[in-house]
Amino acid sequence: MNILESFKVAIESILANKLRSFLTMLGIIIGISSVITIVAIGKGGQKRITAEFEDIGVNVLEVKVDTNTQLSTKDYFTLDDIKEIKNRIDEVKNVAPLVQRPVTAKFEKATKRAILLGTTNDYSSIFSLDILYGRFINERDTLLGKNVVVIDNVSAKNIFGYEDCVGKTVKLGSRDNMINAVIVGVYKNEGGTFAAAFGGNMPIFAYVPITFMQKLIPNEFNITQMQVLISNSKNSEEVARNIIRLVESRHFNKDKYKAENLVKQLDQVNNIINIFTMIIGAIAGISLIVGGIGVMNIMLVSVTERTREIGIRKAIGATRRDILIQFLIESLILSLIGGVIGMMLGTLFAYAIGVFLKIEPTVSMSTVLIAFLFSSAVGIFFGIYPANKAAKLDPIEALRYE
Repeated sequence: MNILESFKVAIESILANKLRSFLTMLGIIIGISSVITIVAIGKGGQKRITAEFEDIGVNVLEVKVDTNTQLSTKDYFTLDDIKEIKNRIDEVKNVAPLVQRPVTAKFEKATKRAILLGTTNDYSSIFSLDILYGRFINERDTLLGKNVVVIDNVSAKNIFGYEDCVGKTVKLGSRDNMINAVIVGVYKNEGGTFAAAFGGNMPIFAYVPITFMQKLIPNEFNITQMQVLISNSKNSEEVARNIIRLVESRHFNKDKYKAENLVKQLDQVNNIINIFTMIIGAIAGISLIVGGIGVMNIMLVSVTERTREIGIRKAIGATRRDILIQFLIESLILSLIGGVIGMMLGTLFAYAIGVFLKIEPTVSMSTVLIAFLFSSAVGIFFGIYPANKAAKLDPIEALRYE
């Protein structure tokens, strides 16, 4: 029997038991589709994060107080430091100090958790915020320490039932120090559908003038970081050194600060995503082993059911090799059909989840090829034992089998 005839007989055998064949392939389908979906979403997430970093630009430096060193109050950044950096270092275009704190936010009928980011109007020149209603913090707000706040649209809708809540009042702060603030702007929450899914449990993410933040948390107000927009990324290391030297000279200290390009953090983020994708993909891949065991089980049943047929084939001249190839091909076809269905479903699921998460999944040819080869390997590996058992059957005993 040649290979073509073996394929034909294998297809006929599979079609003769459609439901059993489908249930056998189910483990392979689930395993392959899960792996492809996870890998595609993981790569799509990487692509999205890379795009976000590119939107920020390679010209942004993050300057921080090194919290691993021994610090005193005089070591933290001041608003005068921000002015000096902007005025004295030519390559610096904008500087945005950052102070982040969790607070309580009280509205007319609700009390919510809020994450406040105290900054200046320069922040909007460094990071692109999509202001849907009203405006962002301006220079006057910072100079006067005005009690204003900019919140995200998802929080606005959850609290007020609509997004355009400009002019509404909110109380911000701790239990002992609550201050009224006016909402002057609503920005688009990039989390979108994902953030909305958390409903009322999602904290408010809001921006306030850093001088207002100082009034909210007078005892905890320390500026530990700033974002610096420079004119040329090629000079980023030199500019970083100049910034640190300037701050050190103003604070009369040394080795208390560090600076790095934000894009350098992208490699770390990508590595973390890769690790998680591989771990979750490996867990999903366990179902392939379960599927392979299912293939082996059904092939053993098939050998038992077709014992007499094997005996007849051997009696009319079929060799041990012919029988071995026949059952191996049948096992391989089951796995390959399951693999193909799994690849199609995995791609479909990846794009469906991508629409929900607003991520464009990446289904690469290498992933599809690996899935195809893996399903083939499962079919061959788990088909060897049943095929070998069939090939070793004694033709006389097989013909006597009832």
